[in-house]
Amino acid sequence: MSPYKRSFLELALDANALKFGEFTLKSGRVSPYFFNASAFSSGRQLQILGRCYRDAIADRGIEFDGLFGPAYKGIPLASSVAVAFADGGKDYPVSFNRKEVKDHGEGGTLLGASLNGRILAIDDVVTAGTAVRESVEFIKNQGASLCAFCVAVDRQERGQEGSGSALAELSETFQLVPISIVTLDDILAFAADDRRVADDVAPRIEAYRAQYGAL
Repeated sequence: MSPYKRSFLELALDANALKFGEFTLKSGRVSPYFFNASAFSSGRQLQILGRCYRDAIADRGIEFDGLFGPAYKGIPLASSVAVAFADGGKDYPVSFNRKEVKDHGEGGTLLGASLNGRILAIDDVVTAGTAVRESVEFIKNQGASLCAFCVAVDRQERGQEGSGSALAELSETFQLVPISIVTLDDILAFAADDRRVADDVAPRIEAYRAQYGAL
């Protein structure tokens, strides 16, 4: 397992962002694990998290011109990634959107830098793909194009329709490069190996993947 993957999983477990148990998802499925990026709530945690995103992106070798964080969770995530890249000597512009149009002050729905060229979006997870679709349209309307979408966790779980994962289907539909820090396979390997994780977790994740995993 890559160092940045292990670093992320250890951080997520320590921050209680990655939990094991029984969790009912919006889809109605009962998952043996749950990821909540909102649990990363300190400067140090966001510093490590940003570096994990950065290293996952660098691992793919993709060229891009700016970072975008879809409201709301994507805003602090994209900011942490921009800082991580700057620490390594690459200063990317970073932009965000508002969900509500502001009719006073600077107005509009775009915050931060102007969107130009090839844009890489940052978010926590992809479920139904709403944030991806909205980002594609928003960035296009600003005169730029979304080239890649990076999430912390790819659940590798098929959607309500079809046999492919939501991230894979969206990447094919919009011609995006899909990137994730970790996948369900990585979580499974970590759960089977880490002593802090109960012995029954890995078998339950295996069973869940057999039932709902993308083909």
